[in-house]
Amino acid sequence: MPTTDPARRVVATGLGAVTPIGNTAEAYWQGLISGVSGVGPITLFDPVGLDVRIAAEVKDFDPTIAMDRKMARRMSRFIHLAMAAATEAVNNSGIDFASYTPEQLDRVAVVINTGGGGLEQVLEGTRVLAEKGPGQVSPFAIPALSGSMSACQISMKYGTTGPVITQVAACASGVISFIDGWRLIQSGEADVCIVGGTEGALVPIAFAALGNMGALSRRNDDPTHASRPFDRDRDGFVFGEGSAVVVLESAEHAMARGANILCELLGGGMTADAFHISAPEPTGRGATGAMTKAMRISGIAPDEVDYIVAHGTSTPLNDVTETRAIKAAFGAHAYKVAISSPKSMVGHMLGAAGSVSGLAAICSIRDGIIPPTANLQNPDPECDLDYVPNAKRVKRVDTAIINGFGFGGQNAVAVFRRFEI
Repeated sequence: MPTTDPARRVVATGLGAVTPIGNTAEAYWQGLISGVSGVGPITLFDPVGLDVRIAAEVKDFDPTIAMDRKMARRMSRFIHLAMAAATEAVNNSGIDFASYTPEQLDRVAVVINTGGGGLEQVLEGTRVLAEKGPGQVSPFAIPALSGSMSACQISMKYGTTGPVITQVAACASGVISFIDGWRLIQSGEADVCIVGGTEGALVPIAFAALGNMGALSRRNDDPTHASRPFDRDRDGFVFGEGSAVVVLESAEHAMARGANILCELLGGGMTADAFHISAPEPTGRGATGAMTKAMRISGIAPDEVDYIVAHGTSTPLNDVTETRAIKAAFGAHAYKVAISSPKSMVGHMLGAAGSVSGLAAICSIRDGIIPPTANLQNPDPECDLDYVPNAKRVKRVDTAIINGFGFGGQNAVAVFRRFEI
C-alpha cells in the first residue's frame, strides 16, 4: 500500500522535453493537446533507397543550450537531447543544486534510460576505421555511444553523487525510469531523482532493419497521417526521437523548499511476456499483469483511473493486444476510461516513449485536459474502447497511468495521481 510518510511519498516538481512537436515541455504539451503532427520526410540523412522515408524528427534543435560547443561535438544526439530536457526540468523545478552541500548531493539520483544509445557514433567510427585506419578513430567514440552516458553527463553537470542508473529496456525504458526513481525515494536512498528517457537513433540501418521487419509505416506520401493507433488502416509505427525528463522528489523535500508539486507518483509494476523478440503475447497476459500489479502496488482500484496514456504504437498486433489487456485489467471500467496515444503525433521514440507519456499524464492531471489520439478515422472493430479520437477532451483527471510495452516482452506501467496532503 502507498505510504503516508511525506519523506517517502514521491512527487513530480519539474518537467523538460525535446520532441518532434516542441523543444520544451510546454511546447510539447500544447502541440499534443492541439493534435499537431511531428511526422515528416527524413532530413537527418538521405533516405534514398529505403522503403521508409518518413520519421518524427526533432527540429531546430541546438545542443549548446545545455552544453558548450566543444562538448556537443564529442557527444551523441541522444545525450544532447537528454541534457537539454534535464536542464529544462531542473530549472522548472526551481532546485538550485549549486547551493547543495556534499551530503545533500549524495541524496540526488539520476535515472535516464534509452533504447539505442549513440548508434550514429558506431556508424561513424566504423566509417573512419575503414577509410582512414585505427589511428583516426576518435577516443571519445566509446563515451559518446555508451547508453549510460546521458545519465552520467547530467550527474556531472549538477555535481550529484547519488546513484546514476541507465536501463536499456527497449520501448519500456522510459516508464521504467519512473519506477526506478520512485523506488530510490521510497527506499530512503534518495530525496531527489532526475528521471526520464532519451533516444536519438534515427540512422539508416535502423530504418532498413525495422522496415524489413514490417514494423514501420510506409505512408511516405502522407506522413502526418502515418501514425494512426487503433485505426483499422494502421500499417506500422513511425520512428521518432527526443527526450523527456521529470524531477521527482520526496514530498517532504519538495514541501520544505516550497516547490510547485505537479502530482504524485504512486508506484508502478513490471512483467515479462516470455513469448517473442518483437511480437506481444497475443492474449495480452503480460501487459494485463503489469497494469494490475501497478494498480495493486499503488493502492488504487481500476475504476479510480481516469486516463490511460496508451503504448498505442500504430502496429496491427500491439494495438489489438493492448486493447485486450486493458479490458482484462479494468473489466467493465475499460469502456469508461479515457485512453489516448501520444505516438499518433510524436511517433514512437523507443527509449523516450514512456517519458513523454509521463509528461502527458502529469499535464493531464495539472490542466484537466486529455490529449487526443490523432488520425483515428476508421476505428478497428477489435479496438472498441474510448481512445479520445482526434480532439482533446476537457475533463478533470485525478489518476492516470502510463503503459510501456517493449520488444522482447518487457512491460512497465506507472501510476500518477493528483497530490493531496
